[in-house]
Amino acid sequence: AAESLSLPLYRYIGGTQAHILPTPMMNIINGGVHADNPIDFQEFMIIPVGASTLKEAIRYGAEIFHTLKKRLKDAGYNTNVGDEGGFAPQFKSAEQAIDFIMESIIACGYKPGEQIALGLDCAATEFYKNGSYFYEGEGKYRDVGEQVDYLAQLIKTYPIITIEDGMAE
Repeated sequence: AAESLSLPLYRYIGGTQAHILPTPMMNIINGGVHADNPIDFQEFMIIPVGASTLKEAIRYGAEIFHTLKKRLKDAGYNTNVGDEGGFAPQFKSAEQAIDFIMESIIACGYKPGEQIALGLDCAATEFYKNGSYFYEGEGKYRDVGEQVDYLAQLIKTYPIITIEDGMAE
């Protein structure tokens, strides 16, 4: 629609008074169908909410991405990337992935929740079978109520501001 009106996408979404681009969500760790690892969630993203410009947001993202790469390598994990461009380490759980991201954010000198928030694309339909969610990396099943509780606990523990496809379709 924006193209048919010859408008930049941010102006189409934000209206005629829009003067800044939206905050990017940067995919930093891949799992699920996008990677050859046991992480069940498809994407772990950083969101530079404290950046005042797109240029600054991209710099934040690049610094965290490179710091994460070094931390993964130092811990003995491979730094291969998944189909979506994020790293695809052999982590066993979402928490392990998020903890590495959080440590990388802090190592760069950023404040989680203030300058950098997190986003998840769970793609939960991919691991929902016969009425429950099977977390392969953890070897654990969660029913629908437990899935809701699990996601709520992640939100309480980490500065997660968006979850895509947290439940099966």
